[in-house]
Amino acid sequence: MRPLYLHLADFGSFRRPVTIDFTDVDYFALVGPTGAGKSTVIDAICFALYGTVPRWGRENVIAHALAPSAASGKVALVFESAGHRHGVVRALQRDAKGRVHTKEARLDELDPSVPATAGLDDLMGAVLRPIAEGDAVTAEVQRVTGLEYRFFTQCVVLPQGRFAEFLHAQPRERQDLLVQLLDADVYERIRQRAVREEDAAKQAAAFARGRLARLADADEAAEQAAAARLESLRGLAERARSDLRALRERDDAAAALRQERTAARQRLTALTALAMPPDVPTLADSVRQAAEALARMSAEVAKLAEAEQRADDERAALGDKAALTALLTAVDDQERVARALGSAKAAAASAATGAAKPAEAEQRAGAALAEAERDRERLRDAHAAADLARRLAVGEPCPTCLRAITELPHHPAPADLGAAERTVRARGADLERARADRRRAEVEAARAKQKADELEGQLAVLAARAAAADRARVAAELTAIEAAEERLARARRATRAARGELARAERRAAELREKSERSWREVDAARDRVVALGAPPIDRADLHAAWTSLLSWREEAVTAERKALGGVEAELAAVERARDQERSALVARLAGHEVQVAAGATPEAIHETLAGSVVHAEHRLARVRENRVQAKELAEQAAAKEREEQVAHELTLLLRANAFERWLCAEALALLVAEASVTLSDLSGGQYELVLGERGEIEVIDHAEAGLRRSARTLSGGETFQAALALALALSSQVAGLAATAARSLDSIFLDEGFGTLDPATLDTVAATLERLAAGNDRMVGVVTHVPALADRVPVRFEVNRDGQGSHLRRVMS
Repeated sequence: MRPLYLHLADFGSFRRPVTIDFTDVDYFALVGPTGAGKSTVIDAICFALYGTVPRWGRENVIAHALAPSAASGKVALVFESAGHRHGVVRALQRDAKGRVHTKEARLDELDPSVPATAGLDDLMGAVLRPIAEGDAVTAEVQRVTGLEYRFFTQCVVLPQGRFAEFLHAQPRERQDLLVQLLDADVYERIRQRAVREEDAAKQAAAFARGRLARLADADEAAEQAAAARLESLRGLAERARSDLRALRERDDAAAALRQERTAARQRLTALTALAMPPDVPTLADSVRQAAEALARMSAEVAKLAEAEQRADDERAALGDKAALTALLTAVDDQERVARALGSAKAAAASAATGAAKPAEAEQRAGAALAEAERDRERLRDAHAAADLARRLAVGEPCPTCLRAITELPHHPAPADLGAAERTVRARGADLERARADRRRAEVEAARAKQKADELEGQLAVLAARAAAADRARVAAELTAIEAAEERLARARRATRAARGELARAERRAAELREKSERSWREVDAARDRVVALGAPPIDRADLHAAWTSLLSWREEAVTAERKALGGVEAELAAVERARDQERSALVARLAGHEVQVAAGATPEAIHETLAGSVVHAEHRLARVRENRVQAKELAEQAAAKEREEQVAHELTLLLRANAFERWLCAEALALLVAEASVTLSDLSGGQYELVLGERGEIEVIDHAEAGLRRSARTLSGGETFQAALALALALSSQVAGLAATAARSLDSIFLDEGFGTLDPATLDTVAATLERLAAGNDRMVGVVTHVPALADRVPVRFEVNRDGQGSHLRRVMS
């Protein structure tokens, strides 16, 4: 796994978005004060891949990933592994209770043709295919990188305080790591594949043997028998050609006779179908009677129409009924309005007289109100005087006359002022009622007078309209008009009824004429159907006579046709008997050759059956020959699969259990310890070497103690760092060459701190070793350090600082 771009937004102490470009970096250092956020960069790489970070204590803990003041955050990483480019994104969100959740997680395979220098957005946008989302991302990352999280933190990312995990690991744990790094489980997969191949080859061989056993007639005798059968059938088909030709001639003759019989039956059917319609004998009389009835009704309608016209003329001579009715109505209205005018004048006079009384009552109520108001004012003065008298003092000037008071006045207690107020209000209410009564009376008097004036005007108009009218004369003229109108209505009803009868007579006559014409068409059509049989011409003068002559001819023609039909049927029976005898003989000969044909089969069916038997014999011979070829192939196939089964079985025995895996891992561990021992000797000034113990544990040889061998766990902190670093560098250097496939390659190694415990000479050796590791094997090396002597020798530095706004990163070139 080699990172190309890393993007952080509100991750850890990085509160502002920052993108780190690793595309042109092989060896870099993260430098800055303690707590600035250097290790957070390495944490972000680990979190993007596996969703957790070693420094957080345990897996699946993500609360530390989000900046404390942030509601959401994101980490994105573009990396290359085993020749493929991938992009992984993890987004975080804090809920209302302050808990941090993974909002988004996805892993995509990216297009490697996009230049790595194109930038993070372009690379992330060039998705070839999505690989995983959500919880499935971590498992897919482990598959892509070839490393589980716990092994990734032992040989790729070496975090603070965990350098010695691989050094101090149990042999079983180191073997698990080596199995992943070296892809050694490929041999177990090969063994399992060999087991499957053995089973498959065994089944294939058994299947081939089974098919071979089921193949019948796969020998030379069966082929000879099939060939003889084919030759016999071909000879039979050749000999049957003339018989089939004779059968076809018989069938053709029978078909012609059947057609002739069908034609004779059709002619007989046409002749026997001739029948006179039942109403033909009486149809002529019905037509004549309908014509006479139509003439009578036409004369009756003309007579009634003349009577209706006379009644209409008499009514027109009597004048305008509407004018007489209006004149009579005017006379009646004059009398009615005259009576109403008298009543209206009396009501107007009465209303005028009645209006005087409310006026007098209003005057009396006004005088009573004025008197009550005067009494109230006098009482108010009395109350004011009494009140003033209570406040006077002898010797003081009088408020009214301004003279000195010599004697105090005495006023009796005045009456209740409230009662006077109530009296005034009561008299005021009486006055308002009197005024309302007077206004109502005046309105009623005005309305009564207006109604009398209106009626008087109407009476003048009606008197002018009815001045010359004579009620008796007008009534007599109206009576005469109504009588004339009644006579006219009766005449119209009679005429309308007669015309209805005339229309029905016309329809009846038309129906009978149409029926007569249809009957003539029917007799013509009946003769046309048999005219080819010699039907005589018909008499056009009499429909009944025409049908009678046609039916007489029919009886003679039916007798002749029946005689001809009997001769055809006898000849047809003789032809069919001869044909059936010849066919039975042919069917019997075919049955003697095992060719089964139905007794009544046609020549075409017999020919097809015989041809089918020949084809079947040809197919049978071909199938026998194919079976012989297939039998040979199946025998060869079974032998080949049995050999494959044996080879797979031998391979399974060689790779059974995990002995080969243990041997391979032991050899790989020996090579790693040997290379790490050389590096440790350089780092320790020749004091220490690493060796494997008898049980696979890593031990150290201390040359300062006369070559004493002891457990690596007895080393001091600085010495442990040197030994762990030597192993980590050996893993990074050797894993690609030791792996069973090219898919496993530690393209990166990140070392977090630990250099502060080294003396200058050892630090120089470590720096030189890291430089060689980064320069010689196309591998990215990253270190997190406070040591200036080491940082100054790194070609690319990322300076990390922190202030109140969070951590900030800046790239610096040496």
